Amino acid sequence: MKPRILVLNCGSSSIKFALFDAGENGLDAKALWHGKVDGVTGPRPTLDLPGAASAALPAGGEQPYHAALDVILAQLAQRLQGAGESLSAIAHRVVHGGLKYSAPVLLDAQVLADLRSYIPLAPLHQPFALEAIETLLASHSSLPQVACFDTAFHHTLPVVEQMLPLPYAAWERGLRRYGFHGLSYEYLSLALAARHGGAAQGRTIAAHLGSGASLCAMQGLASVATTMGFSALDGLMMGTRCGALDPGALLYLMDIEGLSTHEVGHLLYHESGLLGVSGIAADPRVLLEQEAKSPRARDALALYVRRIVREIGALCAVLGGLDMLVFTAGIGEHNAEIRRRICAALGFLGVQVDDAANRSNAPLISCGAGPLVAVEPTNEEWIAARHARAILGLNGAGTGPR
Repeated sequence: MKPRILVLNCGSSSIKFALFDAGENGLDAKALWHGKVDGVTGPRPTLDLPGAASAALPAGGEQPYHAALDVILAQLAQRLQGAGESLSAIAHRVVHGGLKYSAPVLLDAQVLADLRSYIPLAPLHQPFALEAIETLLASHSSLPQVACFDTAFHHTLPVVEQMLPLPYAAWERGLRRYGFHGLSYEYLSLALAARHGGAAQGRTIAAHLGSGASLCAMQGLASVATTMGFSALDGLMMGTRCGALDPGALLYLMDIEGLSTHEVGHLLYHESGLLGVSGIAADPRVLLEQEAKSPRARDALALYVRRIVREIGALCAVLGGLDMLVFTAGIGEHNAEIRRRICAALGFLGVQVDDAANRSNAPLISCGAGPLVAVEPTNEEWIAARHARAILGLNGAGTGPR
């Protein structure tokens, strides 16, 4: 039987999954099979597989994540049986590892209990990954499961980047900058080295721009600064999240306007960002179509780009300059107009972009003698599978990005 590793990436409304070959020839970065159950908690969830139309699924009832997992596992069993394959392990993307977990870990009841204590640090993501882990520990107790943390890549941050300007007792209790999107940045650290060699080893800024968004400053392809901090709310303006915000505004919302903690949390996570400013959509593609006739769409896009440019400038100051800027994730990989606007505002750094290369989402879109500007698709699932393969001793850690 051919050994396989299943990777699960559970979000607030979807479960992405991917299956990788864990055989003796190494772990190819291309998944054998992948897909997504979308709208998990809604009335009309769907199963999306490559090359097929979205398939409607029954509503999940009182346990929608259990129902979604059942669909994925049924599809997986059908594939494994038909292809003569066996499942060796399940790897999970877990957003927060807290202070205790700075490397992938084999899951058991104690680790699961530890990870539950970090739910307040990542309420939009952590509970859903843990629900999947708990369900699978109960139903597949003999199958190894590995947690891979989005915070782990940022454990190279110097202390001065981790600290918050709060009373020191807060630091001792664990209030600090953790950083997120680590699996994405870890993949880039390998892919950029493979594609660009030594050119990527200097002062590199990676822009992970999706529904969630952050920047990571790398030196020697290790994290030295990042825009997300204690929570996944910090830093850049996002699809529905606010990004960095004056804490006085929060005090005003609660003390003067009377919002509860729960109401403020919902506003910051779900009603802010591009959606909140525009009143139209969280997706830049929609706003680009509307900006000619909608001042709020224009304002939202202008603020979105400004915040990215402003934070790139701050990270350039930390790095002492810029040698490479790389875009990744859904918006970063596919939205040429957003990339163009960001790079146009960075002309003072010598950034120049070739229009044709940018429009085609080419791996290298820069021109001239300034910093390199790259587009690199991320592959968080492969990184998780790679970690699971290594921690379980399944013939090495993999063959590298390709």
